[in-house]
Amino acid sequence: MTQPVLRIRDLHVAFPTDDGLVRAVRDVTFNVNPGEIVAVVGESGSGKSVMALAVMRLHAKSAKISGSIEFEGPELLDLTEREMRSVRGNDVVMIFQDPMTALNPVFTIGAQISEMIRIHNSVSKSAAMKRAVELLDLVGVPEPQRRVKQYPHEYSGGMRQRAMIAMSIANDPKLLIADEPTTALDVTIQAQVLEVMMAAQEATGAAIMIITHDLGVVAAWPIGSR
Repeated sequence: MTQPVLRIRDLHVAFPTDDGLVRAVRDVTFNVNPGEIVAVVGESGSGKSVMALAVMRLHAKSAKISGSIEFEGPELLDLTEREMRSVRGNDVVMIFQDPMTALNPVFTIGAQISEMIRIHNSVSKSAAMKRAVELLDLVGVPEPQRRVKQYPHEYSGGMRQRAMIAMSIANDPKLLIADEPTTALDVTIQAQVLEVMMAAQEATGAAIMIITHDLGVVAAWPIGSR
């Protein structure tokens, strides 16, 4: 049997408040196998994003997380922050719901993609920027040589999401978590973004966990395929 790339068992996430403990995620258990597409579907406020942020270890220290999150064997909840940084952005990557807030407005798109590359690889600035241009071209950003020098506010919503996908696959991750990747995009752009993500998966072989409340988005994916 192939070992799951992600194995979640009895995951609970709670947050202390003045009115007591708020239990946002309760008893979540599932696997994501290598190259597989898994959809986590639920209404807004059901805890989907909270669960994904627990996988990425991006919650505030006050969050109470219990259970088990294993990535290719090792327990992520036992890793130090320094150890987790070598996993996050390299082997496990998350595409956030709003690319405008996820991208830094004071740096160019190319600078942000190349930084992602250089954090995890020993390459020169010029080599990283060349790779950034290649990635923007891969995800369908027109004129990538020019666009790589532009800032997030100069991109449309769909183009920003493409830039986020380019950044997420920069280091050939093994698991890609997409949190409502088509929210606030019109139907045509949604379809284009989903096509780009499928192409990105084909290029990297990554497993994908897609988080959504939209069954139409789920229907567009070959869920469970490998």
